[in-house]
Amino acid sequence: MPAIVLVGAQWGDEGKGKATDLLGDQIDYCVRFNGGNNAGHTIVIEDEKYAVHLLPSGVLTPSVTPVIGNGVVIDLGVLFGEIDMLQQRGIDTSRLIVSANAHVIASYHRTIDKVGERFLGKAKIGTTGRGIGPAYSDKMSRVGVRVQDLFDEKILRQKVEGALLPKNQLLVKIYNRAAIDTSAVVTELLEYAERLQPMVQDTSLLLNNALDRGDTVLLEAGQATLLDVDHGTYPFVTSSNATAGGACTGSGIGPTRIERVIAVVKAYTTRVGAGPFPTELEDADGEKLRVIGAEFGTTTGRPRRCGWYDAVIARYAARVNGVTDFVLTKLDVLSDFDTIPVCVGYRLPDGSVIDEMPMTQTDFHHAHPVYEEFPGWREDISEAREFDDLPKNARKYIEALQDMSGAPFSVIGVGPARDQSLLLRPLTQ
Repeated sequence: MPAIVLVGAQWGDEGKGKATDLLGDQIDYCVRFNGGNNAGHTIVIEDEKYAVHLLPSGVLTPSVTPVIGNGVVIDLGVLFGEIDMLQQRGIDTSRLIVSANAHVIASYHRTIDKVGERFLGKAKIGTTGRGIGPAYSDKMSRVGVRVQDLFDEKILRQKVEGALLPKNQLLVKIYNRAAIDTSAVVTELLEYAERLQPMVQDTSLLLNNALDRGDTVLLEAGQATLLDVDHGTYPFVTSSNATAGGACTGSGIGPTRIERVIAVVKAYTTRVGAGPFPTELEDADGEKLRVIGAEFGTTTGRPRRCGWYDAVIARYAARVNGVTDFVLTKLDVLSDFDTIPVCVGYRLPDGSVIDEMPMTQTDFHHAHPVYEEFPGWREDISEAREFDDLPKNARKYIEALQDMSGAPFSVIGVGPARDQSLLLRPLTQ
């Protein structure tokens, strides 16, 4: 079987965890390929809610092998905290496999992240302060610490010393903070080595062998398309590639092995943190979406900014990811609105109207949405299990979004639970 990629089509929080869970026993491996514990997936199974940040969502399915790929940056304290939490709730995590090439978030990454954001003041990016950006910076600067380094104390000490030389200069001379002690960092990281070592493998080899055997491999993104460091709303983005291309580099699987790209898109739009957001609602409708949709960050608890569906963004996600299927989530949240606007284009400062993403950050920042309005349905749709079970106006809304978005809708979510989904076509065939 070929590999399947699952990405977010907006600014995250679209419901990728639920989409992964829906695939359930149809997949053999679930691979997280980018990001760190700045991402959060919430999954509801039989009224039980599970929130994971580093672990792939497939960890909740007993038949699936969860894998943390080389493209992830790992806070080991958070990782083992999640493992312990799930084990206490009766979830078997013994199948977890971790890439030897994944990079480690050390305490100094979190320090630099938080101090740097405060130093930027009004120009801050809005990071979660969890050290993800600084860890990726070290990776690209070739001074990062990888998982495999924890099993050679001499190498680990050399790498931590090299990483801290410029950071301590920055902390002391620019930020007026105390220098970080190398030995303390090494000691902290070594405390995880014994427990971690049995989980560590060459995951590129593992996954390619699995595909050769005919197993199904799902590659699961953290964050989403508009947060991708190359294709997102830079600089208000994450520090990794959350698009389908990142699935190859973050897992060690070649692009010719990927057959389907599933993008999860919410029936409206949300984002967390700073940055442009053309359809944002700073009124009663925005607050209504936030309350009904429970739009508060899984990782941070921060209230999400809310707005109407943006078809321009959906088309852009379809293009840069090569989307074959959309999963539309949280349609039920819109059941309390008489009229539902959809953004079909942008009006730019020069008066022109475009229906694709603007080329420049300036134009996107100043873009005003051009709306087409659709009648609401004012009915509870949470019990619908077939497309024809939906009210006529809900069906028309879905059909219009599909026509605008650049790829077919294969699943429609009408609630948070596993069974509150309408399957319009299989995702693994």
